Amino acid sequence: MKKSNTFPPETRERAIRMVQEHRGEHASLWLAVESIAPKIDCVPQTLRSWVQRHEIELG
Repeated sequence: MKKSNTFPPETRERAIRMVQEHRGEHASLWLAVESIAPKIDCVPQTLRSWVQRHEIELG
């Protein structure tokens, strides 16, 4: 069975919030992303792109 590539907006928002909350506990954004991605069952590159898009939207 093929896995869906779409995450609900709530999951994306929660994951971004988790990265932001735990960013200070890690030496880099990438390490924070790598620690959170498995918890929401996505690859780190996907989560990193969500975080980057969010930061761009905020200005």
